This record gives sequence, structure tokens and C-alpha cells, in this order.
Amino acid sequence: MAERKLFAGHAVRRLRRGQGLTQAAMAEMLGVSASYLNLVERNQRPLSATLMLGLAQVFDFDPRTLAAGEPGGGEEAMRRRLADPLFADIEIDRSELTEWIAGAPGGAEAFARAYDRIGAGGTVASGDAEDPGAAVRREVERWRNHFADLDAAAEALADELRIASSDPFGAMAERLRVKHQLSIRVLPIEVLAGLRVRLDLHARQLQLSEALDPPSRVFALARQLASEARTEIDGLVRGAGFADRVAERLYRRHLAGYFAAAVMMPYARFLRACEATGYDLELLRRRFGASAEQVAHRLTTLQRVGARGLPFFMLRIDRAGQVSKRFAGASGSPLVESVVPCPLLDAYAAFARPDERIVQLVQLEDGSRWFTSSRCVAPPGGWAGAVRARFVVTLGLAAEAATGLAAARGLDFGGEAVPVGLGCRGCTRECPQRSAPPTGRAMLVNEREAGVSPFGFAGD
Repeated sequence: MAERKLFAGHAVRRLRRGQGLTQAAMAEMLGVSASYLNLVERNQRPLSATLMLGLAQVFDFDPRTLAAGEPGGGEEAMRRRLADPLFADIEIDRSELTEWIAGAPGGAEAFARAYDRIGAGGTVASGDAEDPGAAVRREVERWRNHFADLDAAAEALADELRIASSDPFGAMAERLRVKHQLSIRVLPIEVLAGLRVRLDLHARQLQLSEALDPPSRVFALARQLASEARTEIDGLVRGAGFADRVAERLYRRHLAGYFAAAVMMPYARFLRACEATGYDLELLRRRFGASAEQVAHRLTTLQRVGARGLPFFMLRIDRAGQVSKRFAGASGSPLVESVVPCPLLDAYAAFARPDERIVQLVQLEDGSRWFTSSRCVAPPGGWAGAVRARFVVTLGLAAEAATGLAAARGLDFGGEAVPVGLGCRGCTRECPQRSAPPTGRAMLVNEREAGVSPFGFAGD
């Protein structure tokens, strides 16, 4: 499949202005015509390999930052925001969006940040203006949750560990002992007092709770080994430019977890296994010694140039419908942006059927059809009788890309799909499950009539 052309005129313009150069002067330094550079800056021409090489050589510019620096996360992310019903009466076509991002990248980025602060559907999220989690998610999605340098470093480490031992836990423990002077100690649950993992630098120990299951123990060791990718992680954190210290720490934790998953499920081997098994989630989990949630998260990261996996999105939902993890990856799915996912999604049924994987074909108001696969998961437990967390992890994929999945066998992709929305505030369907009118639509109540929906709203 041909790779997507790279349009990054905003980044070239920012570099030129930062150097204090005119278009003519920069074009001369790069050995191209001023008219061609003008077209590149206006996103009317993609960046050629020759131009990217020239930028790297003349200005010591890292071409990898081009794709990561798109205002608002790029056109796909901006289209997801503009699909909000709040903008339903405004028609913005693809060319207008391209021109907006190219001509006013600062304005586009400002809109994206303001929208993310308010929340999908125009509902103000309490405290979101100061929410470090929202800032970290925005940065992760800017990279489409794919960090090529971390994948490469993790793959190299995984190859070394594989040579050293066929036992990942033992190989990682030995590397931590020899290279980092850290021993591994599994402690009784009462000793760690509510903690699952603790790094005791005084005792030079990585201490693990006995409550951790095998995948969680391996993940804890792999995350500690992320210190070997400190250069790559530090560079990503500096590039994010967080003003908030908590956001910076959350981002570091995400990157360390990304590295750990990439060590457990090295990119090339994992992608080959996905394609060979039809992305059979249970087989992948057993083959790589990972948990269902770890595998689901890893599937959203497979965006290596020249070796892309299927573009999955992931949601982790609790019983109240709150989303504690959401990764759009390269899916472009509006479902990821729902503040509270639609109650018609079968994902919620997974809480009552914890040993089953529940699949569903759904259709949004824009006509797009999506395949979803959901399973109930539980973090490693604690004391007997203690409160146990329960989540549902949902993986989603555009229906046209899901026909070959192992989990989709027997599903009629040409049949009826369940009509769902982006939560009640972001949906204009007539629905018996409705709990609130769409954002921007006044509620209508008629004492003489009762419809399918509990109430009507203006404009329906």
C-alpha cells in the first residue's frame, strides 16, 4: 500500500521564520525554486525526500518531527473535532481544512486546544483546564500513539533478551542484576501496603507484590528497563514542552509503559503474529505472555512506516460509562472522542459476561460502520474481600478493515448494524435510551404526546 504523502508546510514555514529567512533565501540554500517552496509551505505540494534531506543537512533539522508537529494533531484529528454536532450547521470541506491548517497553524492549534479543554459535544469538563491527563493524551495522539525510536530500542533489547534466555522474566531479572545492580524481590501483600511495585534504591531492589499475575510481573521489569531508553524518552518529553510537572511525569510513565509493551511484544514479531493469526487476541495474549489489556493497547501502536498494522482504537470503560483510557491510534474513529460512550454499545454487556469476548457491528450517524470487540478485565487483586476494579476494554476497527479478523468470523458485515451515537450530547438520533438532548438543541416537552425518545429537542 502506498504511503501517505507528507504535507508539513507549517513546519517548514516555522523553521524558515525561526531562521529569519525569506522564501527566496531559504530556497536558494536548499537548491529549490522559490515558487516550489511557496507551494510546499501552502501544503499544495508534499515534502519530497530531496527536500527533507536538504532540511536535515542545511538546518540540522530532524525530519521525524514533521509528522509529529501538525497543528491540532493533523487533518484527521481536526476532522474528528469538527464532526461534533456543535458544528453541524457549518460546512467545512477537506480543501478548506487543509488551507486553514496551512495558512493559520497557530489558530488551528488554538482551536484544537480550546475544543479539547471544553470536551466533545461542547460540554464543559470540570477542571479540564488544569487536567494534566488531557494534555498528555493530546501529545500521545499527536504521535498517533506510535513512537518509532522507542520501538526500535525495545526491539533491540528484546532480541538481546531472547538470545540470553527463553524465559522473559528470568532474562530481564538477570539484566537488571548485572547491568543495573538491581535485584528482584517478591513480597507479601501486607508488606507493600497497597503498592504493587516499588523501587527501593537504598536496598537496590525492585519489589513486586505477590498479588501481581505473571504478565504484570514481566511488565514491571520491562518498564524498569525503560531506563535504557532514557535518551529517547527525554527527547520526547522535551519536545512535548509541558508546563505542568504532573503532565510531564504522566507522559514519562506512558512512554515507559509503551517501551515495556514493546519489549514484551517486539514490533516485527508481534505484527507477523497478528497477521498470521487474524489478530486472534487470545492467541496473541498467550504467545507473548501478556494480558488482554496489554495486547489491546499494543494493537493501537502498529504504525511503523512500511509495516503498518490494522488501525485499531481502544477504550477502557468502567461500570459508570467513564473512559479511563482512550487511544485513537490511526483509526480516525469519532467513537474515541465520546465523553461517555453510547449506552447502546454492547461493550457494557461484557461486565455481566466476564469470560466472553463480545463483538458488535455499529453504525454512526455519518453512515460509517465500525466493528467492536470487548472484554471485561480486572487489574491484579489485593486482599480477599477488598474492592476489585472491573473495566471493559473495547477494541474498534473500521468495518471494511475487520472482515478478516478471527473475532469477526461468522459476523454478517453486510447485515444490519446497531445505530449508535457519540453519547447523548453528541447524538441527534431518536432513541428510547436518550438521557439528555444534543448539545445546542433545546429540550421540547409536549404534555399531549409521548414519543420513542423520552423528550424531543429543537431541530429534530
